[in-house]
Amino acid sequence: MVNKVILIGNLGKDPEVRYTQGGQAVANLRIATSRSWTDKQSGQRKEETEWHDVEVWGKQAEQCGEYLAKGRQVYVEGRLKTDKWQDKQSGQERSRVKVVADSVRFLGGRGQGGAGPSRSQGPEEGPPGGLEEPDAGPVSGGGGGGGGGGGGGGGPDDIPF
Repeated sequence: MVNKVILIGNLGKDPEVRYTQGGQAVANLRIATSRSWTDKQSGQRKEETEWHDVEVWGKQAEQCGEYLAKGRQVYVEGRLKTDKWQDKQSGQERSRVKVVADSVRFLGGRGQGGAGPSRSQGPEEGPPGGLEEPDAGPVSGGGGGGGGGGGGGGGPDDIPF
């Protein structure tokens, strides 16, 4: 079986970087992807945007926090993971699907400090061309971290990291 996701989209907000109790960096990204088409009945151009929660671990997470900002375009490869928890107020079981990234590549700039700084500072100060090392260890560790959060958490904000 295959569980593989590839996304190219824009960050909807700045990355949020946290650290586990063990000192492991975890970045949360909110990525928008869009598709457009022409409605056959009306002939009008339509557009649809989907939002994706992406979790990045280890050195890649630190680099995302350092170099990415709202509006920046990124390429993400990873896998789908479902977080489940019990709502503290209602007692109902809740869930959400996220992407756990194996690889993140920073694409063309947009918005704040996009193309301009990356051209003038890119080779000297920018991250390595796309963060080639997908740090397999932390991604595996991420599964364990998520399981611990699901046991005692009331929601995504209650996950202990």
